[in-house]
Formats: sequence, structure tokens, C-alpha cells
Amino acid sequence: MGLFSALLGNAGTVSQEELMKKYGQLLTDSEEIELGFKLIRDTFIFTNMRLLLVNVQGLTGSKVEYKSISYKSISRFSIETAGTFELDAELKIWISSEAQPSIKKQFNKSVNVYDVQKVLAHHVLK
Repeated sequence: MGLFSALLGNAGTVSQEELMKKYGQLLTDSEEIELGFKLIRDTFIFTNMRLLLVNVQGLTGSKVEYKSISYKSISRFSIETAGTFELDAELKIWISSEAQPSIKKQFNKSVNVYDVQKVLAHHVLK
């Protein structure tokens, strides 16, 4: 992921090995990481059981919030692909019956948003 893209807040893919090394202690015994993305300091991880959002806070980054969202609580989601002259694609996720999306993430062109959609659809539409 390029610095310019990161500064704009776009997410890039993170390897499963790197995610396991850093966040493996957050997973249950039968939980596996399927896909993960990193924004400048924040990370979001799709597992076979839930969506895990890691929000690094403060100047030093010593305070971290780990938000767990079960797939069954996601009521809908949308992806917007990057256009010819646009730099990013966007993912929106609505939790329960909220009117506005609870989660909005932007991806740089190195991320295939159709892969993200496929993982969400697989878990949410069960």
C-alpha cells in the first residue's frame, strides 16, 4: 500500500500470517482469518465467524479498541467500485436496523472489492 493511498484513508490487503501473528490471541479455537485489511493504523479482519475491527487510538497508539461484529447482526452491505479516474472503492455495512451505515471503509485499487463482497455475502446470507 502506497503512502499517498494510506494518507487518504484507503485500505490495503494484509497477509493472513501477519494478522495471525498480531491478532491471533483474539480468535476462538475454531476461528480462522479469511481476509484482512489495514488503514494507516487501523485493521479490519474477516474471520469465519465475525468481522473484527481494530481501532488504534491516541497519539502513541497504546490504546486499542477491538470491536467484534457477528455476521448475523449485519442487515445489509454495499460495495461501490472505483471508476476509471477514481482512486478507491468503498464498502458500507449496516448493523441491525440502522438507517445509516455503521461502518464505511475505502479500499485502494490493489484490493479486489468483489473478494470483500464475496466473503460478506457468504457469511451474511446464510
